[in-house]
Amino acid sequence: MDENTSRPERALSVGQLAARSGVAVTALHFYESKGLIHSTRNAGNQRRYPREVLRRVAVIKIAQRLGIPLATIHSALQSLPTDRAPSAADWQRLSEQWRADLNQRIEKMTMLRDQLDGCIGCGCLSMQACPLRNHHDQLAEQGPGAQLLEPGLDP
Repeated sequence: MDENTSRPERALSVGQLAARSGVAVTALHFYESKGLIHSTRNAGNQRRYPREVLRRVAVIKIAQRLGIPLATIHSALQSLPTDRAPSAADWQRLSEQWRADLNQRIEKMTMLRDQLDGCIGCGCLSMQACPLRNHHDQLAEQGPGAQLLEPGLDP
């Protein structure tokens, strides 16, 4: 017999989880469909969530605010026990995993921000000094996107 069946007073309905977490019911259903959170069903076939899911939803919300992709969040949550709320030690481990990625994205965004003024100034994106240039589509073989935004690449 699972915890939700044996102790129904601890289980939350999807509406209660939404109210307590500040996340829309539709988002909770989406999280569940992606395997980020789990529920059981009561005798009336209604979803019931253990209270520990509140902390998992908080981790998901914080990770999303940081721009962490859902697939990465899913992988990280798979490393956590499902029978208890994530602990401070769990969060420390997850945040260490994500820190390097965040720092790399911050560096790229800072570089883009610093280079963007020159592009706005020239208006044509074809000046020799423009880091976004791709004269005659020379960089097509290196893949899609603005290849020169990556440090160390040059046509």
